[in-house]
Amino acid sequence: MLGRRQPQRSLFEATAWPHRVASDSFYGRMAAVSDVLFRDEDLASLYTLDNGRPSLPPSLLCGVLLLQFYDNAGDEEAVERVRFDLRWKVALALPLDFAGFDPTSLVVFRKRLLAHGKERYAFERFLSVAREAGFLPEKLRLLVDSSPQKGAGAVQDTYTLLRKGVRKLLRAMGFAVPEKRRGLAANLAPYLDNDQKARIDWSNADERQAELTRLVADADAALALAQEQTDNPEVRTTGWLLTKILGDDVVEGSEGQPQIGEGVARDRLISWTDPTMRHGRKSASGRWNGAKIQVAEDPETELILAVDVVDASRGDGKALLSLVEEAEASTQATVEQVMGDTAYGEAENRVACLERGIDLIAPVGSGGDPTVAKDAFTLGEEGASLTCPTGQTTTQWRLVTDPHGRAVKQFVFARNLCEACPLLARCVHSETKGRSVTLHYHEAVLRAARERQATPSFREAYRQRARIERKIAEVMGQGLRQARYVGRKKQRLQALWTAAVVNLKRLFTLAQDDPTRLREGVRRQPLAVLGRAG
Repeated sequence: MLGRRQPQRSLFEATAWPHRVASDSFYGRMAAVSDVLFRDEDLASLYTLDNGRPSLPPSLLCGVLLLQFYDNAGDEEAVERVRFDLRWKVALALPLDFAGFDPTSLVVFRKRLLAHGKERYAFERFLSVAREAGFLPEKLRLLVDSSPQKGAGAVQDTYTLLRKGVRKLLRAMGFAVPEKRRGLAANLAPYLDNDQKARIDWSNADERQAELTRLVADADAALALAQEQTDNPEVRTTGWLLTKILGDDVVEGSEGQPQIGEGVARDRLISWTDPTMRHGRKSASGRWNGAKIQVAEDPETELILAVDVVDASRGDGKALLSLVEEAEASTQATVEQVMGDTAYGEAENRVACLERGIDLIAPVGSGGDPTVAKDAFTLGEEGASLTCPTGQTTTQWRLVTDPHGRAVKQFVFARNLCEACPLLARCVHSETKGRSVTLHYHEAVLRAARERQATPSFREAYRQRARIERKIAEVMGQGLRQARYVGRKKQRLQALWTAAVVNLKRLFTLAQDDPTRLREGVRRQPLAVLGRAG
C-alpha cells in the first residue's frame, strides 16, 4: 500500500536543531524544497492504494535515489548515509533518530519505477519546474554531443562467448532439470556442470584450433535442439545471440575448419553479462567497451533537455531526432535550432530538420585529401556535368545504388585525362580507370551546407557548441562515466537521474536571486506531465 510522508514536523527533525550544513550547499538548498520536491501522489500508480502494509514513502525514496547519484553512493552506503550523515538528514528533512531501512528497498523501488514507466519522473519533474518558473522559452535551441560510458559487464573472448552461449541456451531449454537432462547428448551435458575455461595450453595454436572446432560444433548442436522450442521467448533470444556470435566471430578456414575472423564486426556482441555492451571508438586508438551517452542542452539556461543511452557502435547522428523529440516532449516546447559536430551533420538529419523547420548548425564532413575530396569538384547546372580541381570536366555518368537502395549519379572521368593530371597519384586509386565521383541522394542539401559553413556567421554561431563539452564533463563527473547497472533500461534510469541531479543543481543556481520562484514552480506544475512512459 502507498506510504506517505507525514506533514507534521518532528521535534527531532534535523533542520529543527542548529547544524553546520550550509544553506547554500546542495543539501541545504534541497532541504529548502524537501516538502514539495517530490510528491507521494505522483507515484501512487506504483502501489496498491487500499490494502497491504504501507510502503516507504516514494517521495523519500526519490530523495534518497537523487542523493545516491549526487554522491555516487551504492545502495548500502546510501542507507548508511540516511542513518548517520547529517547532510542527508537535512536534505531529506529526516529526524535525527531515523532508523533507516534495508538496502533492498532501493532495489525494489527502482524496479517499480521501470515496471511502471516512471524512470523519467525526476528528470521531467525538474524540467517542468524550470518551465513553470519561467526559465525555459517556448522556442528551444539545443546543443548536442555524446560521450563514452564504460559497461558494467565483463568483456569476454570468442571462446568464452561460445561456451557461455551454449550453456545459457541449454538452460533456457530446461535441460538443467535432471529428468530432461538424461536425453541430452554426451558432448552437451558437461556445459551444465562446468562453466570453466578449457584446460589447454592456450599458447599452442593447434590446441586452440581444436577447442574452437569443438565449441562451434557444440553450438551448432545446441542451436539444432533449440529449433524444437521456438515458441519459448528466452530460447529464441538466446539462440539468436549465439547465432550472432558465430556469424560475427567465426569464419571458415581454407581447409573447412572454423577460424576466428580477422577484424571486428561493428555490432559484435562482447559480453553475456550485459549483451547490450559493444565496442566503441572515438578514434583509431581510443576504444572503449560499453555504451554511449547522448546529451542535449539548452545553451541559455544550461539545463539538460534530453539524455539517452545508445549502442557504443552507433553513429552519433543516428540519435539526433530522438533527442529532439525527447526534448520537445519533456518541455512541451518546440525546438527551432540544433547545434552539433560533424557526426550530427549527415544529410538525412539535415533533410529531417528542414522538414521540421529546425535550423541544423553542424559542419559537413570532408574525408581524405581535401585537395581531391568530393567537395573539391564543382557540379554543373542541373547536375549535368562535374569539374575536377584542375579544371577537367566530364558529362559521363551512370546510375548506381546507394546504401539505402536509392538511385544516384556517379560521374566518371576518362583514364587518359586523369593520367595527364599532376594529381593522379593523390586522386585516382585504380590502375586502369579514371576518377569516379558518386553524388549523394541529397547532394544539393550537402553542397548548400558546405557553402553556409564557409560564412563568418556560421563560424560565429558554431563557437557556442563548445558549451556542451562542459555539460558532458559535469554529467560524467557525477558518475555517469561508469555504468552502475547491467541492461539498457537500468542504464537509462541511471542517465536520467544523473541528469536530474545536474539539472537540480542548475535550477538552484538559476533561482539563487529569488528562491521562492523555484519553490512556486514546484508547487504549480501539473501532474499530467509527470512520469511520462518512455
